[in-house]
Parts: sequence; C-alpha cells; structure tokens
Amino acid sequence: MTASSVQMQRLLSIVGATFVALACGTNYVYSAWAPQFAERLKLSSTESNLIGTAGNLGMYATGIPVGLLVDSKGPRPGIFIGIVALGLGYFPLHRAYVSGQGSMGVPALCFFMLLSGVGSGSGFSGAIKTAASNFPDHRGTATAFPLAAFGLSAFFFSTLSAFAFPDNTGQFLLLLAVGTPTILLVCSFFVRLIPRSSSYTALPAESSQLHRTQSGESHHRDSSEIGTPYETSNPNTLQDTTPGPAYRSESSSPKLDPNETSSLVVRPLSSRSSNESLYDENTSVDPSRDSLYADVRGWSMIPTVEFWQLFVLLGLFTGIGLMTINNIGNNAKALWKHYDDTTDSEFIQKRQTMHVSVLSLLSCVGRLLSGIGSDILVKRLHMSRFWCLFTSAVIFCMAQLAGFMISDPHLLVAVSGLTGLAYGFLFGVFPSLVAHTFGVGGISQNWGVMCFSPVIWGNIFNLLYGRIYDTHSIVLPDGELDCKEGLKCYSTSYIITFYAGLAGSAITLWTIWHEKKVLSRLSGKGFHERIA
Repeated sequence: MTASSVQMQRLLSIVGATFVALACGTNYVYSAWAPQFAERLKLSSTESNLIGTAGNLGMYATGIPVGLLVDSKGPRPGIFIGIVALGLGYFPLHRAYVSGQGSMGVPALCFFMLLSGVGSGSGFSGAIKTAASNFPDHRGTATAFPLAAFGLSAFFFSTLSAFAFPDNTGQFLLLLAVGTPTILLVCSFFVRLIPRSSSYTALPAESSQLHRTQSGESHHRDSSEIGTPYETSNPNTLQDTTPGPAYRSESSSPKLDPNETSSLVVRPLSSRSSNESLYDENTSVDPSRDSLYADVRGWSMIPTVEFWQLFVLLGLFTGIGLMTINNIGNNAKALWKHYDDTTDSEFIQKRQTMHVSVLSLLSCVGRLLSGIGSDILVKRLHMSRFWCLFTSAVIFCMAQLAGFMISDPHLLVAVSGLTGLAYGFLFGVFPSLVAHTFGVGGISQNWGVMCFSPVIWGNIFNLLYGRIYDTHSIVLPDGELDCKEGLKCYSTSYIITFYAGLAGSAITLWTIWHEKKVLSRLSGKGFHERIA
C-alpha cells in the first residue's frame, strides 16, 4: 500500500468519523422539542427533565462497555450499535407524540430516550477512536473535527427540520428516527483504523518501555500524591530512542501496531501496592511522547490523583452545561410569557429553536478552537492543554451570571451563546487531556469511565432545575404546568451552578500546578517544557 493511498484512507476515515459524530449529537437538540413534547403529553418540568436526563444517561453510562468493544474490535461495532439504538429510540418517541397524552408512560419514554443516548454514545465512541488512532501525531486537531460535528448536530437537524417540517415536532422526531441511523450506516463503510505505512515509524520494543530498577527500599508516599512520580535521583537523564522498523500489516485483518495507539508499557497497576506510583525513582522517560503515564486503562486509572481531577472537572462542567442545554427552551418560554403574555406558542417555538441553533453553532466553534488550540499551546507555546479547560471554566461562570441576571428574553441569547462556547471548549480538549494523561491505546474505555461523572452531575443539575421550575409553576385547567414568573422560575438554579463553576475553576488551576509538578519530577525541565 503506497503512502498516498494510506493518506487518502486516513482522510476518508476522518471525514466519515465527522459525519458519524454529526448524527450522534442529537441529544443536544432535546430542548428544541422538549417543551412541545411535554405540552402535548401533559408532562411536568421535572418529568421532562427526567426524560432528557435518561438520554444523557444512555450516552454517558454505556461508555465503558462500548469503549472496551471499540478498543478491542475497532470502531464499526460501536457504529452498528448506534444504528440500531438510535432507530429503536427515536421512533417510539415519535409515535408517542403523534398519539398524544396517555399513549406512553414516563418510564417508557425514559427508556426510549435512554436508547437514543446509547446510540449516540456508541457511534460517537467509534468516531473518536478513529480520529485519535489514525492521526496520533496531531490528535487534538484530528479529534476536533468529529467533536465539532457532534456539537453542530443540534443546529444541523433543527435547521433541516425548520425548512422541511416547520413547527411540526412529530415530523422532526421522525427525521431523527430515520436520518441518524441512515447517516451512520453510510459512513460505516469509511470509518476504520488504518495500519501504519512507512511514514509512521514505530519505536522498537526495547525503547518503548519504561525501565524499572529494583530497589531494596520500600517507597511510601502521602496520599495526596498517589499516581504522581517520585523524584528521580537524576531527573535530567533521558532514555535515548531510535526509530524502529515500519509497521507491517496482515493481509487478512489489518491491525494497528500496539505502539500506534498505546503509550509506553509499565508493570500493570493491579500488581502494585496501593501506595505505589505508576513511576519509580529510576524511571526514565522518552521525551518525544505526549503522555504522562503508560497505557493505563479503565479502572486502573482510579488510584491516581489525575483521574479524580479529570473526573470531577468533567462532571462539574458537563452538568452545568447540560442544565442549560436541556432547559434553554424552558428559559425562553418563561421569559417570553412574563415579558408579553400575548406571545403565541408558535413564536416561542421559533425562539427556542433559535437558541438551540446558537448553542450548537458556538459549541462547534468552541470545539474547533479548543481542539486545534490545544495542539498549538503544546507544540508552539509549550503550555498546558489544561489552559483550554480553564478558559471553558471562566466562560461557564460568565454564562451562569447571565443566567440569573437576564430577565429580558431578547438578551437570553447571551446565556445560550456563552454556554455553547464553554461546552465546546470543554469537549474540544477533554478527550486529548485523557489521552495525554493515560495514553491513547485505551482512549475509548477510559473516556467511558470518565463519562460516569457527567451521569452523576447531569442528573443533579437537571433535576434541580426541574424542581425549582415546578415550585414556581401552576396547574392549568387542561393539566399543563405553566410558570409566568419570568426569571424567578429558574434563577436559583443558576446561582447554584455559578458557585459550582467557581469551584471547577479553582480545581482546574490546581490541576495545572499539579501537572507542572509531575512533569518536573518525570525528567526535568526539558520534558516539562515540551508538553506542559
């Protein structure tokens, strides 16, 4: 296989992965159809948020099993699961809307929404695996495209529906039920892992390992530094490496060289004592690699400080973002009804769709800026990728301030715009942070473990919003719940998330300091300046 042929296949794979991601981000369009769905089926705000949370649960909680499958079998099994689950999830929701009140209970609605989330998460996992593995030297930039498409999905489908089926929620749900599986099916022919050509050279086995020198002394550490390396006796000593032979693919089933998608190998964590680090004092590190640790996967990450830093930050910021993403439609409805009680439902629905489009577009922009920008920070400015995460934290705090201060519905676009941008910055860089810390070999399953955190915090903030909104609502004669208090309907929830954002900002700064400390202990200033 010629180098140009391999390069073309890599480009086709990234294009296919980008379109897969575009079809898998439809959970973020929920707030565009949720108010009409709740109105037709006479659901409370809490019940509507519970259904939306079920979709988030399906998308994030299946990360580990799907990640294991994708890491071991490649991206296509994940995409095929996505095809089935998206169709089986959205079509019953379409039928429930068409049939109206009483046609389906809340538990069943939650189950089918959960299925749609499973489909989204499965397909997206395959897309990210493809991008990260096929372009290991430009991981941030490569993953930025499917990440951006994932964020753009809500805008794409809501805009398509607005032109094809204006003000018709039933037809919009049918579009999701048919369109998303079709896109995944077509793109599955192009999405695959491409073996290395001669232009990508693997390290030889001798130089792709971290060497551990036995010592008679037992090492003990403070619990606050679990997962960080010991100080080396000679921190400036680096292991020299030389290029090894090019990868040779098997004719029957091409597979990636283990060195392409995994970092350096150390003794498994399971064989280490609880107070032992991933690195010992005689560890030597290849300065050319962009990963703090060896190929650490799944539950093996849990004993490390870095895991808990990433886990908490992802959960906090995702929960904050999802609260607005799932409820911007309710925000618009509450403000417009308080601002002008003669406003009709058709006008409000158009404004809701506009806010979803703004969220989606700026999420796409944020993902591109963060993904590509993180590579520039590392390779040209010699700064940490975590500064992109801190940027996200600051923008999230600004969005929460806007959320509990803006009472004019004409200005609500500031809330949706800032939230979309912050959410984009968060997800544009976070997969690269996980790969940077624990290696790219197990990125799918590691991402799956991380995604347990959004399940927790997304539930907390969404249900909190629903409860607060319902306490300010009244029951109309037809059974519909309605809130006419404007900003008071939900402002308390934004005060809470503002303080959560401040906490996340502080943790991010601590994480940046902690990373610099780890890198200086790894191999001295030279390695630190390269990837810190």
